[in-house]
Amino acid sequence: MPGLSRRQWQVSTQQEESGRPRRASGVFVTGTGTEVGKTVVAAVLARTLASEGRSVAVFKPALTGMDEFPDYDEAAPGDSPSIVGLPDHAILRAAARSSQTDEEIAPYRFDPPMSPHLAAGLAGVEIDPERVMAAARAAAEGVDAIVCEGAGGLLVPLSPTWTMRSCAVELGYPLIVVSPPGLGSINHTLLTTESARSVGLKVAAIVLNPWPEDPTPIEADNRETIAAISGVPVLTLPQLDLSRPDSWPELRLP
Repeated sequence: MPGLSRRQWQVSTQQEESGRPRRASGVFVTGTGTEVGKTVVAAVLARTLASEGRSVAVFKPALTGMDEFPDYDEAAPGDSPSIVGLPDHAILRAAARSSQTDEEIAPYRFDPPMSPHLAAGLAGVEIDPERVMAAARAAAEGVDAIVCEGAGGLLVPLSPTWTMRSCAVELGYPLIVVSPPGLGSINHTLLTTESARSVGLKVAAIVLNPWPEDPTPIEADNRETIAAISGVPVLTLPQLDLSRPDSWPELRLP
């Protein structure tokens, strides 16, 4: 991320002098659907920023599927660099080298792997937008950058009246759209981009993940076509060894 412009520096200085907390720069990582690698992309972004010496926070409005990690223990020492076997929010925390608690990263955490609104309903609660936004603001205070990750796609409901897109709009960060590189990605990626722009969200980049060493003609054309039609930079991320974060490439936004 580039240095501060004169205007940005003036705004930052004015905020400090007025006693208001400085708001971290940030991104919101969304995807064309579930299981497309949003957490991996968000983790690589967070690790890249942290490797530059920045203080990085991570945030996820709601998390489901905790029953897939029966041995997870927040209090367990994290001596191993591997993130294999960790739930999403713990992966993000490790990548960012953050000391945030589970509650600070993901204010809502549910056991079944399903849409957040359904998981919340089965738990007898309703996700409160005010609680989510208060947690997001708290996470962004006192750090240089924050990487937020959604659940599922943009139109996944967090509650009957509040979608992931609604949350992204309130957060106000530019989007990173994660999509698989294969057949179908043109339509799904462009639909997500149009959905974001229709409510005023800026799409900063699209990441095709995982990008193969030898892309097929379809994959290569998908990358070119998505970039040409959307007008958004299209980045790629290769298959990662999750047991060795030190081997991950850096991922910098245009």
